[in-house]
Amino acid sequence: MKFQSVILLSLILLGACNSPKKSDINQQPTLADYQVGEKWVWKYKGVTTAGEVRSDGKDTREIISIDGILGMTIGNDTIPVTDIVKPEESETPKYDWPLEVGKKWKYENNWTSQDGTTGNQSQDAEVLSYQEETVEAGTFMAYKIKYTGKITNSRGYSANEEEVWLYAPAVKNFIMLNQTQGDFVYVEELIEYSKPE
Repeated sequence: MKFQSVILLSLILLGACNSPKKSDINQQPTLADYQVGEKWVWKYKGVTTAGEVRSDGKDTREIISIDGILGMTIGNDTIPVTDIVKPEESETPKYDWPLEVGKKWKYENNWTSQDGTTGNQSQDAEVLSYQEETVEAGTFMAYKIKYTGKITNSRGYSANEEEVWLYAPAVKNFIMLNQTQGDFVYVEELIEYSKPE
């Protein structure tokens, strides 16, 4: 394993000769990047290849202050922003900061749903591009990150999956998600982003 790490480090250092502009490398947002009243609205739809609609709606998140502590509303829950910006201490994170074009990593996630079903995702991730992307909410510079792998759960479900996320540093969030999981296709798009002037 150490030998592979040395090879990987060598390849990264060799690639540094062709390193991207500083503006093309983005760090994880910090607490200071968020403000009360900031709001995101996504529309989402999930459909099977047979045409059965399994999900269709909107998801709204907003930054609020409770006793001077910033929180993000997610459904009926409020998550402290400090939890959102806390560096993920994982060797297989969802986002491997700093983001830059060409970066590759492994993403793994073990989860338990509300009904007690447990599951696992294992994906190879790669940042494909950093360019202007247009969604209903507007045009943003965004990273296109592709995740390819497999999802399984304790009920015997197993499917190959591919996800393409567009992450826009200016809004500190994803602006588009296209996911194919077995015979299910899910799309989520940012339709509104606002913050106080």
